[in-house]
Amino acid sequence: MIELKTKADRVHWVMDELESLYPETPVPLDHTDAYTLLVAVLLSAQCTDARVNTVTPALFELADNPRDMMRQSVEDIRQIIRPCGLSPRKSAAISELSRILVEQHGGDVPQDFDALEALPGVGHKTAAVVMSQAFGVPAFPVDTHIHRLMHRWNFTNGKSVEQTERDAKRLFPEERWNKLHLQIIFYGREYSPARGWSLEKDYISARIGRKSLWKKASDYASK
Repeated sequence: MIELKTKADRVHWVMDELESLYPETPVPLDHTDAYTLLVAVLLSAQCTDARVNTVTPALFELADNPRDMMRQSVEDIRQIIRPCGLSPRKSAAISELSRILVEQHGGDVPQDFDALEALPGVGHKTAAVVMSQAFGVPAFPVDTHIHRLMHRWNFTNGKSVEQTERDAKRLFPEERWNKLHLQIIFYGREYSPARGWSLEKDYISARIGRKSLWKKASDYASK
């Protein structure tokens, strides 16, 4: 077994392990272009990707581009996306951002962080997903899985998502960001979930994680 003496050693080992586990990283949200990805990511807030993927076929049959979407009533959009939760807010955001894309961006999704984050319902994480996965711009979107694992692996102090993103960008090479953030998500879902978690299965955390994890793991086991 390779000795991991430094944080750099641990970072490289994690990247190698994740590449071995997940050589292919398909985007979990079904989409056909930057616009449908943007809408799908917006819908995924406080909703699972799997559920979003059951909703978007009907939504994109109704309208799969900004010009058609802005012509739909907010209520028609809301009725379709209700299973995703927060449907009043999300339906209004989808309608309004579609209008803005047509009126201010020629119907295209802008390849710009500031312009994306200015759209209704679009925060920094959503913008980062679109920039990285639709346009190939290096970004490191931090979701709950990445935030949890970066803390478990002692790569960040876990005090905020913003700090976790800064630490991830500092530790990992930029050319790996777009693939690596998906690999960490996949690992988190399969090996290191928030609930039902075990160090016996989560072998990366067992090898390099902060020492306090062992107490937490025993607490999980005793429940």
